[in-house]
Amino acid sequence: MVSTTSTTLQAGAVKRAPASTPLRGFTALLRRTVLLSLFWRTFLLLSIMLGVGILGWTYVLRYFELEPRAVQAAQQIASLVNLSRAALRYTDQVNRVSLVKNIAEQEAVKLQPREPGDKWEPFEVDRFTRTIGAELRSRLGPQTVVASTVNGSSGLWVGFLIETDQYWLQADPNRVQTAITGMTYFLVMGLTFLATLVVSAYIAAKINLPLRELSSAASRIREGEFTSRLDEDTATMEIREVNRGFNRMARELAKIEDDRAVMLAGISHDLRTPLARIRLETEMSVSDEEARSNMAMDIDQLDAIIDKFMDYARPTEVKLAPVVLAVLLDTVIRRVSSEHLKVTARVTTDVRVLGDETDLDRIFANLFENARRYAQSDDGVAHVTVTYARAGQWVVVSVRDEGPGVSPEQLAHLTTPFYRGDKARTHTSSTGAGLGLAIVEKTVTRMGGQLELGNAQGGGFIAYVKLRRAP
Repeated sequence: MVSTTSTTLQAGAVKRAPASTPLRGFTALLRRTVLLSLFWRTFLLLSIMLGVGILGWTYVLRYFELEPRAVQAAQQIASLVNLSRAALRYTDQVNRVSLVKNIAEQEAVKLQPREPGDKWEPFEVDRFTRTIGAELRSRLGPQTVVASTVNGSSGLWVGFLIETDQYWLQADPNRVQTAITGMTYFLVMGLTFLATLVVSAYIAAKINLPLRELSSAASRIREGEFTSRLDEDTATMEIREVNRGFNRMARELAKIEDDRAVMLAGISHDLRTPLARIRLETEMSVSDEEARSNMAMDIDQLDAIIDKFMDYARPTEVKLAPVVLAVLLDTVIRRVSSEHLKVTARVTTDVRVLGDETDLDRIFANLFENARRYAQSDDGVAHVTVTYARAGQWVVVSVRDEGPGVSPEQLAHLTTPFYRGDKARTHTSSTGAGLGLAIVEKTVTRMGGQLELGNAQGGGFIAYVKLRRAP
């Protein structure tokens, strides 16, 4: 498609639009790879669905595990407090010291009197600890105090009464920890989510594999490889029917391509044979020199038109190879240069492109011929300048003439077959078939390149041929 906002090439340099910001570039890349790719869309949807399911189940399991665990821990602590209270209540003052020591050694708890000046911090800070505190108060009495630190010493401290005496019981804090810690939850969820991503990628790849094979086969068909076929023995009924339909289409296209090749060969032979006889008879029977010259020119024109039709209808398959651009241009320029066409090439010998040498010859010959027809100056000579620019993995070749240019309304139609530009651009009548630029675009596209046409800054018409850079 021709664009009037094509990249401007001047003296071997390409002027580009200002680079986009990194955020805009990342957004564009995200839209191309994620929003437009069926694999990534399937992968993300599966990952989100499975991830939400894992989070939901984890929350539910933790919710139902939390309260029973808190009640169990509170019951154990309450039992320790009741046992300690009973033991202290029925022990005299002399034996209480040894009793407290024995309890500390066997049960990993600490008993000490509770003083009025003791400083403590509340134990109940979340749902789990509040459940423990409520359960302890329900079993030990509303006056029970549950603390996380007492006088700077951490642990689970339970303040209780024995008649009028107050005591602290310090229990092992591991007794009231949840069965699964936050770090364990994090590790389990992380590993589970990683497994979810792997499974989602596998499922998405399996779902998209038939579509990817279909896309690859369609690309090969587009490039002229009509022997491409898809497997018709797949297990999925819908995919099997699609593959069968595609194979039928490929066989029909192959038959049409074979018929076209035979037809073109026949047309070329059947037309050129009588043209050769007419030319021979003209040379022998027409005595008027001017009439004979005009008839010979008409026959040459018909022969050239046949060549144009054959070039445009040429099969799309092409084999790419490194080509030295300067050498090829020199060959084409020496062949097409005449008193009405002067071409200047500014291309160094180290520029190599990937292409078919014959097709590249045809591209530049058609561009030069287009300039000869439509860009002649007042002296009857069309002046053309060829420059280039390297752009990453591409080489952009510009072919610029010094003619009057093309109106913006016509730019979009210049590569339409049989369309001919405004005859006001040339002082001679146009006798072409209107296929020159159409052939150029088709040939460039066949080699994986791009063609852009536009009006050059400062006047004239310019064609940009974007070709792959050879290693």
